[in-house]
Amino acid sequence: MDIFLETERMVLRPFTPEDVDRLVELDGDPEVMRYINGGRPTPRDTIRARHLPRLLHRHPGLGTFGYWAAEAKATGAEDAGAEDAGAFLGWFEFRPLEDDSPAVVELGYRLRAAAWGRGYATEGARALIHKGFTDLGVQRVTANTMTVNAASRRVMEKAGLTFVRTYFGDWPEVIDGSQHGEVEYDLTRETWERRRAASRRASPA
Repeated sequence: MDIFLETERMVLRPFTPEDVDRLVELDGDPEVMRYINGGRPTPRDTIRARHLPRLLHRHPGLGTFGYWAAEAKATGAEDAGAEDAGAFLGWFEFRPLEDDSPAVVELGYRLRAAAWGRGYATEGARALIHKGFTDLGVQRVTANTMTVNAASRRVMEKAGLTFVRTYFGDWPEVIDGSQHGEVEYDLTRETWERRRAASRRASPA
């Protein structure tokens, strides 16, 4: 198995066409889809024809994919509510906004409800940000969610992103809470490096 990134409790790997069933199950949970489309499951045909090609697309500017399947490691399987290590937890997005440039990437995540509240989203987000700024030439990370999605906003803040703005888009469908708009958060490489340096200075020798 190709591994893109390891954290303490997870492995992030590229998607494959064999992941369709996992994606159907993930998008079939109304709670998972609540802030995405109001809770409706995504049809298998849509996942196969529209979503999977996006997950499998390699971005030339970044030199790699923009979406990663998250699986539990041996130390995290029990926490994830999974029977075995290697259980599918969901996915992380770390996708460049311009296909031929790594400068600005969008951070996102969609995890199974069984993995919520266990720190996986923050753990994965921090690891991706670190790799982006140290290895991939990323200069700014941005993330967006519904204003009312307090859990996702907390993840962004714990990962080091700060609030930028609230905005209202012309979305094709209205879901509960969309009247409050969307929020954007971001983190620049300069800010991230400055915080790291300050943390090292503050740490005891």
